[in-house]
Amino acid sequence: MNLIQRRTFVLALAALGLAANLIGAEPKPRWNLKELGRAPVTYPAPDIPAADLKTIFYEGLPWKGAPTRVFAYYGLPEGASASHKVPAMVLIHGGGGTAFADWVKLWNKRGYAAIAMDTCGAVPVGSYSKWQRHPQGGPPGWGGFAQVDEPMTDQWTYHAVADVILAHSFLRSLPEVDTGRIGVTGISWGGYLTCIVAGVDSRFRCAVPVYGCGFLGENSTWLGDFERLGKERATRWLRWWDPSSYLGQAKMPMFWINGSNDFAYPMDSWQKSHQLARNTRTISLQVRMPHGHNGPGENPEEIRVFVESVLNQGQPLGRVTRQGARKGQAYAVCKSPVPLTKAELNYTGDTGIWKSRKWETIPATLDTKNGRAEAAVPAGATVAYLNFVDDRGCIVSSTHFPVGK
Repeated sequence: MNLIQRRTFVLALAALGLAANLIGAEPKPRWNLKELGRAPVTYPAPDIPAADLKTIFYEGLPWKGAPTRVFAYYGLPEGASASHKVPAMVLIHGGGGTAFADWVKLWNKRGYAAIAMDTCGAVPVGSYSKWQRHPQGGPPGWGGFAQVDEPMTDQWTYHAVADVILAHSFLRSLPEVDTGRIGVTGISWGGYLTCIVAGVDSRFRCAVPVYGCGFLGENSTWLGDFERLGKERATRWLRWWDPSSYLGQAKMPMFWINGSNDFAYPMDSWQKSHQLARNTRTISLQVRMPHGHNGPGENPEEIRVFVESVLNQGQPLGRVTRQGARKGQAYAVCKSPVPLTKAELNYTGDTGIWKSRKWETIPATLDTKNGRAEAAVPAGATVAYLNFVDDRGCIVSSTHFPVGK
């Protein structure tokens, strides 16, 4: 399709989605939270050892009428006990990934229990994107576009969300875990799942989608998949599986982190997504933040600080409370419990595909007493936003805004 045809297709998807909502066609999926809220039956996984961690399979939902098993690593921090309960995290891997032991260990070192499960019916044997399928695994990922004509309960997203909820229920069954202090985070497709789970499983105390967001039918790397599905089937997928159908029900505090040039989850869809969440939300939009596992998606200090603030009484990140732009001058106000050290204006003069835009950064004037930053928006800029940096090196952002022509 050329650009005009693609825009027409996207508008048609939006119109069909609205019509489906109005007439109640093809209702959204529902997960049996009473059933999923019980700790799943578990089995040992001795063939997949991991030093300092436990390896298990747990019962997932039936797939095509057959029972399934989900592989997971889990671990406890030093000192955890029934008399010294600890907070916990559920970790959802991204596309091409699997359950990652090192991710669990990262959170264990921070003082958290943690579990990482495979959401694609595989085990962590093989190599990236080529993990070995388990004979009792559920549906393969990612996105499940090719599964859209199958029964709703046999599709990948349905099972992946259930796998996460069951992992949460398993953690809650451990005597060492404080059930009132459990969060969830996911990377890329795992961030996508985090957005859905946040609106489905209200037991989570906080949620951190990394990169992932909703509105995938509007401006994402998967537009070609929707075009191949055709309007009717694409609309069904979006109604059932797009996070925008669930984020309005998310009630826990959320932290959103993404890069300005993310290839999968562009800034406009990301912004629309985090604005749907009902509770407090903090965002960090970092210029050219890399996309991936093995560090970029797991290690940002902002994630640890946010989770600590909600689950462990840590000092929270700053939050942008006001922002605006007038006569070429942009401003934002950030309330921060720790000192702010600098502020920056990020801007681009480009239009078109978000991942290809060139971003520039210039210093902003920061009133540290009042947390107010101001900067003149350079001539020719099309989009801009402000970042604040605190003395921990943590970055929080204003929402991005168009600059007048």
